[in-house]
Formats: sequence, structure tokens, C-alpha cells
Amino acid sequence: MTALAKILRRQIAAQGPITVAEYMAQCLLHPRHGYYITRDPLGQAGDFTTAPEISQMFGELLGLLIAQVWMDQGAPSPFTLAELGPGRGTLMADILRATARVPGFQAGAQVHLVEASPVLRTAQARRVPGAVWHDTADSLPDDRPLFVFANEFFDALPIRQFLRHPKGWAERVVGLEGDKLVFGLTPPAPLAALDDLLDQTPEGAMVETCAPALPVIDAISTRIAAQGGFALIVDYGDWGSTGDTLQAIWQQQKDAPLGHPGEADLTAHVDFRALAKASALAATPLTPQGALLARLGIAPRAEALARGLSGPALESHLAAYRRLTDAGEMGQLFKALGLYPPGAQQPPGFGQVT
Repeated sequence: MTALAKILRRQIAAQGPITVAEYMAQCLLHPRHGYYITRDPLGQAGDFTTAPEISQMFGELLGLLIAQVWMDQGAPSPFTLAELGPGRGTLMADILRATARVPGFQAGAQVHLVEASPVLRTAQARRVPGAVWHDTADSLPDDRPLFVFANEFFDALPIRQFLRHPKGWAERVVGLEGDKLVFGLTPPAPLAALDDLLDQTPEGAMVETCAPALPVIDAISTRIAAQGGFALIVDYGDWGSTGDTLQAIWQQQKDAPLGHPGEADLTAHVDFRALAKASALAATPLTPQGALLARLGIAPRAEALARGLSGPALESHLAAYRRLTDAGEMGQLFKALGLYPPGAQQPPGFGQVT
């Protein structure tokens, strides 16, 4: 039993079951035992690897995409260049390197990073010197355009889960069976926030909601609507809630979500439709990561980088290219959504709005 499991067991015994959202929040951000607070979860020593850690091509192409949108909006200066959940700072470092020759871009950019983990802030400071850190998105500057990335950020925000019942919705909660953490359900009841899904959800189906995403989207969209800019969100998920997607990774292996509280990474698929609906901004078509990178030119970039490689280095480079783009890897599972001011030119790479 983990240290956090003992704390949760005492809390539930004294106060009753907790929501899945509270369970996730405790597991990921508990001040002493939270997964993101106590470790660097990335890379070979961690539990997962994100696209920027796989290949520099990811950050380079997305950085040039941001630079193009910035130019399409008149190359404003100064502007905020921000990232939500920047990991080790690899993506932002790649973006800054790729945009170094874009006239005026870096002179006008002021880099801001939204990060809760003190361990990751240390790693980010080494790769992105001079950045300004924030605990939450609502403290980002609001007096200039905002160009912001969120790569694998929203999937880690706590979700609530509701099971469709003839009498309404039963919420999934975490309780105790003896001294073991187990899932349970509250008595079903009507829920106004999910009224619009009643006719679309069959009995026994599960719906997930992510309330913590809404203030983040509000903070971003308010700034972009007022000052200009662009938000690029890349994550795994779909257009709408797709059932029970809560998952855990422990020691680089899939794990039961209740198996190792505080020691396993917990995530859930992102409902991109909910993000777009909450933003009040124009939205690009939801686009698979592989398709977006292909339209931005990853194939010729991969070919150019391959010219100077051979042997294991070449094999690793080609494997990274396939992992980012193939449908059986990250190419189809991960999606990209762009949010931009109504009336502004649609960002490139996303196809036609239907």
C-alpha cells in the first residue's frame, strides 16, 4: 500500500467516498505524495514519453506553425509565448530554436510557462532560461496577444464520471471495501449539467466531464479574443466523451487506476468538443497528429535530418518519425485543435472547415 493510499483510506473511512476527480487530484498533486510533485515522469526513467521527447521535429514544425499564425495576425510585438504543462521544457526549447530566424518573432516573444511541479520547473529552467513561471493560466499576461501550446496537458486534469441510469446519472466514486480502495456509484439522480446528453447516451453508458479544464480555456480564450493570438492543443481524445477512459501507468506498464495512488500516472481522454464549446473562439477542424505533421512538412524535414545519419542513429530517427505519424502509433490517437480569434485567418495544416 502506498503512502497516499493510507491517507486516502483514512479520509474515506472518516468522511465517505470521494469523486474520481478528487481521487485524481490527490494522486497527481498531493503536496507530499503527488505523482507530479515528487518526480520527473518523463523519459526512460519515468513512466511515459511525450512527442517532444521523441523527436525535435515535433517542436520545430509546431513552432513554425505558431510563427506563421503570428505573421498572419500582423506580427504583433510584444506578445506572450506560453506553454501549459511544459514537461522538461523540450518543446519550448525546440520552438525557440526553430523560430530563431523568423524576423521579429523572438524579439517580441516573452516566454511564460504554466507548471505546478517544482521538479519539472527545475528541468525547464535549464532548457528555457529567462522564462516566467505561473501556477495557473489565469495569471498569464492579459495586455498583449497570447500564443499558447498545450501538449498532453488536458489529459491529466481531474475528471468526473457518470453512469447513465433510467432515473438520471449515478456518479462513480472511490470508496472502501475492507481496507481496499474500490469504485462505487452514488444513487442515480437528475443532473442539469448533463441534460443535453440524456437523449444521446444509452442506459449503462459512461460520460466523463472535466470541470478543471473550463477555467483554463476561459483564461486562454478571454486573452485571445481581446488581444489576438492562437491556442494549439495536442492530446489524445476525441470530439465528445467516449466512455470510461481513466487509465494508469505505473513503472512504464498499464496499471489499475486504484492500484498505486501517488506512484502511477493517471490520465483520461480529452473531450475536444467541450474545450471548443467553452472557448467562444473559432476552432479548427479536429485533426489527427499525423495528418497535421504531414501537412506541415514532417516528411521532407525527416528526410533532411536523415541525410547525416547512418546505422543505429538512422534507425532511431526513422522510428521516431513513424511513432509520431503512423496511425498505429501516435499519428491517429493524438489529435490537434486550434483556437483563434473569430474572423482571423485559419491556421495552416488543419484542412478545411466544414
